[in-house]
Amino acid sequence: MKYRVFVSFILEELLILLVLFVWGRTALESRQVELREKRAIVQQLMLTDVAYWTEARYTRNPSQADNFSAFQDFPSSLEHFPAGSIIAPAQIHDNTKLIVRKSNAGAANE
Repeated sequence: MKYRVFVSFILEELLILLVLFVWGRTALESRQVELREKRAIVQQLMLTDVAYWTEARYTRNPSQADNFSAFQDFPSSLEHFPAGSIIAPAQIHDNTKLIVRKSNAGAANE
């Protein structure tokens, strides 16, 4: 008897999934003109990436943010935007080198 409840539950879920899929396709087809207009605006204004969140500048688009803007208040500050806890931290590259050289530009001006 339990298997009938389970099978009916699975069939109901599949029916809901099918209805959502058909609804999504019809909504997409009905908005083709609007999508073409938006693509033209994006191309004309040369917009780059989509903004995922509207909270802080470092969560709007992770590819456009610097790594330290999340700690602009102070280095050990708590995250005060929920989206900041969803974004994974940037990967650290081990092959980064910092080379400091003495410049002779100041001696030439004297």
